Formats: sequence, C-alpha cells, structure tokens
Amino acid sequence: MGGVRVVGSGIPARQPNERLGSWFRRSGWSKGELARQVNRRARQLEAHHISTDTSRVRRWLDGEQPREPIPRILSDLFSERFGCVVSIEDLGLRSLPQSAAVSGIDLPWAGPQTVSLINEFSRSDLMLGRRGFLGTSLTMSAGPALIEPMQRWLVPTPAHEAATAGARLAALPRRGGQGRRASGLSEPELSQLSEATAQFRTWDAQCGGGLRRKAVVGQLHEVTDLLQETQPEPVRRRLFGITAELSELAGWMSYDIGLQPTAQKYFVLALHAAKEAEDRALGAYVLSKMSRQMIHLGRGEDALELIHLAQYGSRERATARTQAMLYALEGRAYATVGQAPKCHRAVRMAEDAFADIERGEREPDWIRFFSEAELNAENAHSYRDLAYVGGKSTMYLSRAAPRMERAVELFAEECAVDPTGGHQRSYALNLIGMATVHLLDREAEACTARAAEAKDLAGRLRSERVNNRLRTTWTAAQREFGPVPEVVDLSRRLRAELPESEASWAV
Repeated sequence: MGGVRVVGSGIPARQPNERLGSWFRRSGWSKGELARQVNRRARQLEAHHISTDTSRVRRWLDGEQPREPIPRILSDLFSERFGCVVSIEDLGLRSLPQSAAVSGIDLPWAGPQTVSLINEFSRSDLMLGRRGFLGTSLTMSAGPALIEPMQRWLVPTPAHEAATAGARLAALPRRGGQGRRASGLSEPELSQLSEATAQFRTWDAQCGGGLRRKAVVGQLHEVTDLLQETQPEPVRRRLFGITAELSELAGWMSYDIGLQPTAQKYFVLALHAAKEAEDRALGAYVLSKMSRQMIHLGRGEDALELIHLAQYGSRERATARTQAMLYALEGRAYATVGQAPKCHRAVRMAEDAFADIERGEREPDWIRFFSEAELNAENAHSYRDLAYVGGKSTMYLSRAAPRMERAVELFAEECAVDPTGGHQRSYALNLIGMATVHLLDREAEACTARAAEAKDLAGRLRSERVNNRLRTTWTAAQREFGPVPEVVDLSRRLRAELPESEASWAV
C-alpha cells in the first residue's frame, strides 16, 4: 500500500503506489483518460465537487491517498475494465469505515435487524445517493467472504425467534414517534403493494433501471416503515415478501446502471427479507440475481456456488419455470469457467424443466418473465460463451445461433405487439448477443445489422448495461473487421448517438 518513508534529510516523501500503478499500466489507459472517466462517473453520481486532471492522477500513482469517494470510483472503474472485483485494497488505497447499513454483507439473520438495515440503507440511498456518496462508499464482496454468509440462509430460524419477532419489531422506534396501529394492514392494502411492485418490475423491463430506481427505493423504505408497526404474523410474512421483491428489484436496477456494490447490498438484504417471509423460492430467485452479477464480473466459481445454493434451498418449493431458470443460469456459470459437459447438461435440464410447465399453474409475478424467449436467450449465451472460451469453436456457435435467433424473433414479436411495452431491454441485449455470434463467425454484414438494431433500441432505454455491452461488442468488431464500410459507418453513428457514459470505448 502506498505510504510514506523517511529519507536521509528527515523530510517525509511519498512511496509510489505500486499496486495502483500495476492496475493502471495493464488497463492501457492514459492519465488523461483515467481522469476523464473519474470525472464522468462523479458527474453521474452528482458528486460535482470532484474535478480530476492528469497531475492529480500522477500524484495518486506517486502515493497520494485520494479522498472519498475517489477510491470507490477507482475500484468500480478498474472492476469494470478487467471484468473482476478490484477492491480498494487491491489498488493500494485506504477507505473510511462505514456503518453496518452501508458496508459488509455478513449481517445478522434476524427480523428486527433486517428491517432496520433495509430502512437505513434505503434512506441513505434516497438522501445521499444523489450526491454520490452511497454508491461509491461500498465495496464488492466475493469468494468465501460472499459465499459463507449466504450459506446461512439455509440455517433454520430458532422457534423462539419466530414466536417473538413480532413483539421485537413492535418495540422498534417508528418515524415521528407516532403510535402504532395494532390491527395490521388490510388485504386490499397488501394487494395494492404487490400490484405496485409488479408495475415497477414491468417498467424496469420496458425502460431499463435508470428511470425509476429511486421510486422503487422510496417504496422499499415505506414498506420497511410498515414493518415497524405491529402486524399479525401472516401480514408480517407477506410484508417481508414484498420487501424482498422490492429490495431485489432495487438491486437489479442498480446493477443495470452500473452501481455494482449497491446492487450487491440490496440483493443481500433481499435474501434476508425472503428468509423472514419463509419463501425459499423467492430466496432462490434473489440468489440467481447475485449469481448473474458474479458472471458479469467474471467470477464464475462464485456464480456456481450461489446458483447451487439456490437450487438446493428451493428444491421442494420451486415451480417448473423457476427450476428452468435456475438450470439455465447454471449453464451460464459453467460456460464462464469453460466446463462444456456440465454446461450441456444444465442446458438440457433447463429445456426439460421448461417443457414441464403446466398451463394455468399459479406462479409469483417475479418469475413470469422467464418465457420461451428468455430460455433460448440464456442457453444461446451459454454456448456463445463456450465459443469464446473454446477459441471460436464452430460446434458451440452452431448451437448458439439458432437459439439466439429464436430469442430475437420472440422478443421482436412481443415488442411489435406493444411497441412501448414488452421486454425492450431483453430484446436489445439479445440483438447484441446475436451480433456477437456473427462476430465470432466473422460475418461483418450480419453483425453490423444486428448491432444497428440494438443501437436504435438502446437510445430509448436507460440501461448502462445495454450501452456498455454494445460498446464492448462494437470495439471488438472494429478490431476484427477493420475498415469495412458498414463497420466504419455504424461506428460513426454509435459515437454520435449513444448516450455518453463513464465507460470507455477502448474496452
């Protein structure tokens, strides 16, 4: 870690930060490019007091310790650059200790503490996030530090805990010191909360996570306020279920706009709430989102641990559709680590489970998204990823292409029926996925056509994930195809029309 040393004159001198220097050299960025990315990320988080230049970056490399939130911004940028978790400590930087609500994931598995932590974290997100100090005051957890606390999800809650949880929740202070109502929420009120959560989920699929994330966080905060009132046990469990769904959705929206540590924190809190709701299937769904995040960050082994934990914990509770989703994601994780036979098996199991879905079966709203289009999309991406790992293997591409084409076809049909609704983000992501298949197959014209379609959709979404994937794919296409006229033309249009981001074009 960068620090100080004493030279012969007795004057303290900084010691170069070799850790930061190593990551910086491998990134390929110039000092000016890193400074620009830090400033862009700070503007996105509305931390307008930050203004970095090349001389400041040079001082960091020479051992100067930047103030918050710079260390967290640098951690995020290098993590995105390398596709893995690059912690503040990995960069040789220091960070200030944070309260339990905004740091760490090894939290107590108890109802009152869960309510308190979600309430505090959502309040901090609403009040401080807009000034940039929340999303950059967190660190990502991975490896044993992530997996071991999550395994406690399966540990049964002591009987006395369940019996006394309501009384302890009622003892928590409530906003404004007002009295608590003892009658609990009515069925119409609970239904309205569930319907609002479903509507938020629909808007996320249509528009991306950037448009209504704060509205979801606000609703989450209000629901935890309700949990601090005296509620009958059935109402309490249902409220915890709604809390889990909202926290998961807040995490998913944070993930979609690139706030990875914030997303992980919400996912962890959602899993705690799902345990209090006694809903193993919902908990498995939350773990699947955590697994997907680890795949995104290049942590395939962590993704496998999380998805296996989800499968084990929900083996007797999950519907056929939920099982199919978990198998498909297991295939993605196996593809990430290059285990082709196990990936094949997971893909087959996903397709078999999906075929077992019974028409008219009652299912929770959170799993209804997993359609035939999503099944084909997940399995296509698994084979596409195996093709990457296997050196552009034509065998894997021949399996990826028809599944990806089918996914694109189904999403296109859905969005044609309702041009302002549907799963617009999934459609865009799978157009990009199809472009990558054509890229691996060296089909410049087809790759360009699909990327152009994705660009048109991306302009109507608020999804940093879509924008970043499109930029990353197109940078690879430029390297692969060179100065082909259609590639040059689309490159010009992307630079002109795609919303500016902290993400670099030089990925």
